[in-house]
Amino acid sequence: MSNAPTHLHKSLSTFHLWGIAVGLVISGEYFGWSYGWGTAGTLGFLVATAFVAIVYTSFIFSFTELTCAIPQAGGPFAYSQRALGRWGGLIAGLATLVEFIFAPPAIALAIGAYLNVQFPAIPPKMAALGAYIIFMTLNIVGVHIAATFELFITLAAIIELFVFMGVVAPAFSWDNFLHNAWGSTPHFGWNAIGGIFAAIPFAIWFFLAIEGVAMAAEEARNPRRAIPVAYIAGVLTLVSLAFGVMLFAGGAGDWQSLANLNDPLPQAMKRVVGDHSGWLHMLVWLGMFGLIASLHGIIMGYARQIFAMARAGFLPAFLGKIHPRFQTPYTATIAGGVIGIAAIFSDDIISIQGQSLTATLVTMSVFGSLTMYILSMVSLFRLRRTEPDMHRSYKAPLYPVLPGMALCGAVVLLAAVIYYNAQVCLIYGAVMTILSVVLMRSYRNADRREITSEPRPEH
Repeated sequence: MSNAPTHLHKSLSTFHLWGIAVGLVISGEYFGWSYGWGTAGTLGFLVATAFVAIVYTSFIFSFTELTCAIPQAGGPFAYSQRALGRWGGLIAGLATLVEFIFAPPAIALAIGAYLNVQFPAIPPKMAALGAYIIFMTLNIVGVHIAATFELFITLAAIIELFVFMGVVAPAFSWDNFLHNAWGSTPHFGWNAIGGIFAAIPFAIWFFLAIEGVAMAAEEARNPRRAIPVAYIAGVLTLVSLAFGVMLFAGGAGDWQSLANLNDPLPQAMKRVVGDHSGWLHMLVWLGMFGLIASLHGIIMGYARQIFAMARAGFLPAFLGKIHPRFQTPYTATIAGGVIGIAAIFSDDIISIQGQSLTATLVTMSVFGSLTMYILSMVSLFRLRRTEPDMHRSYKAPLYPVLPGMALCGAVVLLAAVIYYNAQVCLIYGAVMTILSVVLMRSYRNADRREITSEPRPEH
């Protein structure tokens, strides 16, 4: 009989969990979101972001109940399996994997592109590969070390966002922000509404992956006390930063010139302080902290999800191994990294509707997240009905109104993303269907082998 450990080491504090919650997402404050301006204008994107912020806030206030009641590394996989059975758990687990495995390649490539600007001799993809290797290694060496690093880098990224807002504040003008505020349409109308819905994926980028704290719940010292504080403080931090960055960047000058850039914050600051200011150089260098925090945190999240699904029997058993010295899911960390690195080096090979593979995978990660949000809220309602006596140290406030808002909002968001990304949706659906069938068949075959391999009783 194997004596290998099957549970993760408990070493994370409330502050660590808050750092993970914010760090997972904070790169979204630095890049990606400004494309929503090009789609909907400043006011249209403000409306889209407000709606998405309401959905995420109601979701986190509700999702926290599940995380506290079932503090397992599988997160949404564990909740849906308990509430909806094997199929529900498998689909929620795969959706979460799609979200957490396919977002890091885009972030790693952004890091590579940034380093290439500063050091042209370094190819962007090699820099992205180096980033993966460094942060996979850091995650394997120990969760406490990894989470402490995540906390430090997240605090640096937050401070830099406040520096940005403070430096550009003197140039802020509502006239700038409200100029052509509905984008290509001069007034609010059906075209403006269409732009708002088309901008939803970019608004989601402000908050995508905050739920990853659930994957670290098994490693928290006191999950039932620490998780509510970390989650609620995390989502409120991100909402404040999202609106602050968007308003100050849009009011500092011509927002239309920032709408299709990967570096809107340095470009906005450049108008105020000039090309050679020390403030600008600090923003450019420390701005990478946001990218690093998200890449590092999402690697931590996908490793726990792969580990949990392997431990439950849906994925090969070797992916559920824990390092004997560091007590971390090292094989799961490496496996997810291999997929992400393959995506990085396939970026110029595969194209869908003129988009790079990385852009397609980011959209797929949004599909995965919204699928998981819907299943998690369905699981919350079902567990309230089927297991009313389950110990719940935290309960969703305003039940069933708040979880209902989160569920309905997630359905609306998913419908909007499907409408504007139909082809990627078909690919996502095909991938989910094929993997679900293959993994469920493998799970059942493993069950049968386990039963038939039991020794027969002697007579």
